[in-house]
Amino acid sequence: MNEPLRPTANTGDDREDAEQERGAEAHGMSAETARNEAEQVRQLAEDARDVRDHQREALETIRQERERLRDTAETARAANEQTRGAAEAARHAVVDGVRATADTLNATLEQMKVVEEMRRTLREIRDVHKLDSN
Repeated sequence: MNEPLRPTANTGDDREDAEQERGAEAHGMSAETARNEAEQVRQLAEDARDVRDHQREALETIRQERERLRDTAETARAANEQTRGAAEAARHAVVDGVRATADTLNATLEQMKVVEEMRRTLREIRDVHKLDSN
């Protein structure tokens, strides 16, 4: 079973075999390296998809928030318009009230003038009666 090693005449073939083995190992290493790089690229692509998905979700959230703010602003504008209308109606009511008060004051002034005129007349009548009595 154990035969003595004999020198082989094919020493060039041994070198070629060794080079082929080294080439296969190098090829195996470069195939492994390529697989590792491919896995890294795949992982980067998946990470990029995750980032895009996250950004898309964030943009959707922002869009929804803008829509809510737009609705809130529209509601505020409508309430402001109603308030403006109510304020205008109140202003008209106040103006009407002031006019009514002015009219009442003018009527009262006229009545006071009449009363004052009546007092003068009564004084004059009284003074005439006093003179007649004397």
